[in-house]
Amino acid sequence: MSFWLPLAIKMLTSAAIVVGASFIVERSGPFMGAMIATLPISAGPAYAFLALDHGPDFIAASALTGLAVSAATVLFMVVYAAVAQRRGLPASLGAAFAMWAIAIWLILQAQWTFGGALLLNAAVYAGALPLARRFASSAMPASPKKRAWDVPFRAALVMTVVGVTVLAGRALGPSIAAVAALAPVVLISLSLILQPRIGGVAAASVIANGVPGMVGFVLALSLLHLCSVPLGTWLSLLLALATSVGWNASLIAARRWRSISRAGA
Repeated sequence: MSFWLPLAIKMLTSAAIVVGASFIVERSGPFMGAMIATLPISAGPAYAFLALDHGPDFIAASALTGLAVSAATVLFMVVYAAVAQRRGLPASLGAAFAMWAIAIWLILQAQWTFGGALLLNAAVYAGALPLARRFASSAMPASPKKRAWDVPFRAALVMTVVGVTVLAGRALGPSIAAVAALAPVVLISLSLILQPRIGGVAAASVIANGVPGMVGFVLALSLLHLCSVPLGTWLSLLLALATSVGWNASLIAARRWRSISRAGA
């Protein structure tokens, strides 16, 4: 009882956070929706829950693996955005998840250093950012049709990833915990919900707009890895969260500045 009741509370709390965020995504357009979707709204609680059961060394090691694992999420995003231009949900999500799974398998074969994980991300983003721009300009329909199963479905997805993360971290160590914490649960749920409702091109635009936002994850995980031991887990988690939020806020500010500049030209 001392383990399962806190686990249930953790899962329910995270589900409430992510379900609320997903409704904001649908009402704010592709760019703003992507900026919300790429915040650590599932990874953040997952790492916080891991920190309740593990020390700074575990969190630092998990963040290092997570830094490499996050590159696989960017590959997921680009493949989904490309395939969804012409294919339906099963093909789009299937191709993206297959790419993610292959990348994860390859990543877990290596022993990553901090520098090596950064180089991996640099290589992935060098190709992903130009590709994402090709698919990022579609508008989202104003009033997508609602379905009764949306909220339970979203909640179930988030509860599953949080539960798997906590159990994996308890049983299997920091590498598997990092994979579970950074699994693209928000992106998968958005794809499953949005593509049938607004079409592949518009759904792909939300995912593609999120690729620049994922740079904030790289910065946040880097801080979490470097600071967990010297500064303590909780301060490091707060710094990582602030970094991710600050990065996406800077992207929003830059986009508004460009819009104002074009309007004044």
